[in-house]
Amino acid sequence: QVQLVESGGGLVQPGGSLRLSCAASGMIFSIYHMGWYRQAPGKLRELVATITPGGSTNYADSVKGRFTISRDNAKNTVYLQMNTLKPEDTAVYYCNAHFLIKNIHYWGQGTQVTVSS
Repeated sequence: QVQLVESGGGLVQPGGSLRLSCAASGMIFSIYHMGWYRQAPGKLRELVATITPGGSTNYADSVKGRFTISRDNAKNTVYLQMNTLKPEDTAVYYCNAHFLIKNIHYWGQGTQVTVSS
C-alpha cells in the first residue's frame, strides 16, 4: 500500500532553517503531484507548497521566497527546504500525494515544526 513517511521536523529558532523530507513507497512516485500542507493548533490544514510530476511548483503567499519544494524521482522523495522561519510557521507539516486523474489523495503521519526562541 501507499506509504508516506515524513522526517526532518524539530525545534528551531526564528530565522533558522529546516529541511523536511517525505519518502514514498507503494506507488509510482513520478506520476503523482506532491505537496506539503500544515496545520497549526486550532486552525484548518492549509496548503504550503506543491510540485507537479514535471517539476512546476506552487506556494502559499505566506511562504513564497522562504520555502522551496523539490522532488527526487530516483529516490521517491519530496523535500521542503524552509528558510527564515517565523513563529507563525509552527505547525504539524504533512506530506501529500495526489493522483490527479482519479483524484486520490494520500497523507503522511505529519512531522512537528516548532519555531521558538
